[in-house]
Amino acid sequence: MTTLAALALGPAWLDPDQLIGAFGLVGVLVIVYAESGLLVGFFLPGDSLLFTTGLLVASGRLGGVPLWAVCALIVLAAVAGDQTGYLFGRKVGPALFTRPDSRLFRRENVERAHGFFAAYGRKSLVLARFVPVVRTFVPVIAGVSRMEYRTFVVFNVVGGVLWGAGVTLLGAALGRIGFVHRHIEALLVLIVVVSVLPIAVELLRARARRARRAGGTEGVPGSEAAGPLGGAARLGGGGARHPEEEP
Repeated sequence: MTTLAALALGPAWLDPDQLIGAFGLVGVLVIVYAESGLLVGFFLPGDSLLFTTGLLVASGRLGGVPLWAVCALIVLAAVAGDQTGYLFGRKVGPALFTRPDSRLFRRENVERAHGFFAAYGRKSLVLARFVPVVRTFVPVIAGVSRMEYRTFVVFNVVGGVLWGAGVTLLGAALGRIGFVHRHIEALLVLIVVVSVLPIAVELLRARARRARRAGGTEGVPGSEAAGPLGGAARLGGGGARHPEEEP
């Protein structure tokens, strides 16, 4: 692995090709499930793993399992992961926002996902699938906010299909092209860079919003409640909903 690939893809043990080689399709499904809704799975490779899985299926290097079966299993794992995150969020509620930081948990990840959920409402369950870290925490935030369960299931399935099957099929389609095989590391780095762009944009926008608040609301009582934790605190009790979800 080149230095650039190592920086983008993380340590060697997180390299998608090595993970699939060591654990096969079962490992892919476990990782997809964990990254989709378990708080400890946010650091796992997602897009690059699915792309590599599709590429290996196309080249016959995944035990001969047909592409349709691989896609179906990945979608099921993704939907089940979000389901687990949602149920966990409903159970822990706003207490998640006061949980102390640890090696595998950072409140800033929850706050970022809360901001994403507040901005996009139900659509965040689909859009977040394509954003690393955020895709792990958004279903939990949906549970904390007590999103209507039927609505959650619909958007959960749509997002699971578009992301799980879509990225895998893209890898399978491009995997038949010789150029892709010759430059697979560069392509995986590109996928990682593209996938983290929304986070970079959101961080810049959040910084700009904080600067505007600091300049326009400094000294105004209660203005500090406008931040992610202030919004999270209002998710308790009756379970506030995003405007899109009002009857």
